[in-house]
Amino acid sequence: MPTIVVEVMPKAEILDPQGKAVGNALARLGKADLTDVRIGKRFEIAVDGPVDDAKLAEVRDIAADVFSNAVIEDVVSVTVQDA
Repeated sequence: MPTIVVEVMPKAEILDPQGKAVGNALARLGKADLTDVRIGKRFEIAVDGPVDDAKLAEVRDIAADVFSNAVIEDVVSVTVQDA
């Protein structure tokens, strides 16, 4: 059964307090070379049947309308993983 994976990230100009907190924690752990952490969301949707261009377009629309807040987030990818 194929799975469609949708990844959503905060827009670049939006502050990411979770990412900032993780970045600060990494610095405290001596990992100062790991910088500019951003935290997003990942959705995995199982699909009964084949995934064609129409199904991907449908999921892209759902991602834009339901999975993300267009004011502060971008849908950065919609991909298919075959199971």
